[in-house]
Amino acid sequence: MPTRRLNNWLDRFIPAALHIPPKEWLRAGLGAVLGLLVAGGLCSVLFGNAVTLHLMAPLAASAVLLFGVSSGALSQPWPLLGSYSCAMLVGLVLHHWLGASLVVVCMALVLVVLLMCLLRCLHPPGAALAVSLAMADPSLASLGAQVVEPVLLNALCLLLVAVVYNRLTGVRYPKIVAPRPDLHRTQDAPVSERVGVSAGDLDRALNELGEFVDVTRDDLERIILATERHALQRSLGGMTAARVMSRDVQSASPDTTLEQAFKMLGEHRLKILPVLDEARQLVGIVSVGDLLDSAMAARRFSWRALFGRRRPVRLEQVMTNPVRSVNSDEPAVALIPLLCDQGLHCLPVLEAGQLVGVVTQTDLIGALHQQLLQREQAGLDQRVPALGPVTVPRDHAA
Repeated sequence: MPTRRLNNWLDRFIPAALHIPPKEWLRAGLGAVLGLLVAGGLCSVLFGNAVTLHLMAPLAASAVLLFGVSSGALSQPWPLLGSYSCAMLVGLVLHHWLGASLVVVCMALVLVVLLMCLLRCLHPPGAALAVSLAMADPSLASLGAQVVEPVLLNALCLLLVAVVYNRLTGVRYPKIVAPRPDLHRTQDAPVSERVGVSAGDLDRALNELGEFVDVTRDDLERIILATERHALQRSLGGMTAARVMSRDVQSASPDTTLEQAFKMLGEHRLKILPVLDEARQLVGIVSVGDLLDSAMAARRFSWRALFGRRRPVRLEQVMTNPVRSVNSDEPAVALIPLLCDQGLHCLPVLEAGQLVGVVTQTDLIGALHQQLLQREQAGLDQRVPALGPVTVPRDHAA
């Protein structure tokens, strides 16, 4: 027992896993070195080695954030540029009026933290820069107010390298929240926001937490939604598109005419029709709306239609291509946002490039309903004990 308590006590000092693969370590390290070399080299050419070396420490710390923690709230362009501007203002003013001392350094640290929080540009290396400027090495002091130039040069060079390098290595930087597409042109929020986590919920949770969290709200929302998706997939028992899909699929060819397609949709009461080529490869998809739009356009007045014979419209002229499809082993949870928020009514299911089925909104709703009933039944079986054989007392046997 004492050994177990000791192990539990020691476990508290073990840092949590970073959830960053080693490949990302190397990518971030190379990017940080590249950014520091570009900024430091250019600053050294323009302002000399002495000035450059005294500005490298806060710049190296910024490089770690911009390349190693590029998704963090502290690593975005405004925190970098805003914090450096605050640091220059505080450091230069205090050094000019009060000189260099330990008290001045402490004052610079406090003031720059307050100013960065006020302007929403918290960036720890900015505090290091403010301290460096308040101490004012002779090489920096000789520049006076012109120290702004090498500081801004370093910040802009590092930021430019971070944007280019991160984009080239597959990392989205800076983190700009993209507007959600309004597919239905209405004021309603997406279904996932109506019944799931909304932006207002995140704001209230962060305010309730009452402390700084180094993650953008957009990334926090993605983490929460991904966690919910994995939990739901686990609760669904690994249900995939292959279990949900309809296998008896009606399809057409690119040469199928508009009239033939209308007839097929009417006979089978369908809204979507996959279009396959001779090799049974999916080359397009048509909906009732596509056919109606084409039919209305074909009935517009034209001299060719009045004096000549109108050519039949074929599906290759109106079908949608490329087609959003899924593999048969795609988790059923991944189909929900596609058929819900993105406005798709049908998802073709492929195996080795061949069409093997389709998943409609009806298929998915039916599968989820059946899974819900099974879970409720399983819960009921656990709450109500099974009845064993009934034993009748002898006194009541007659």
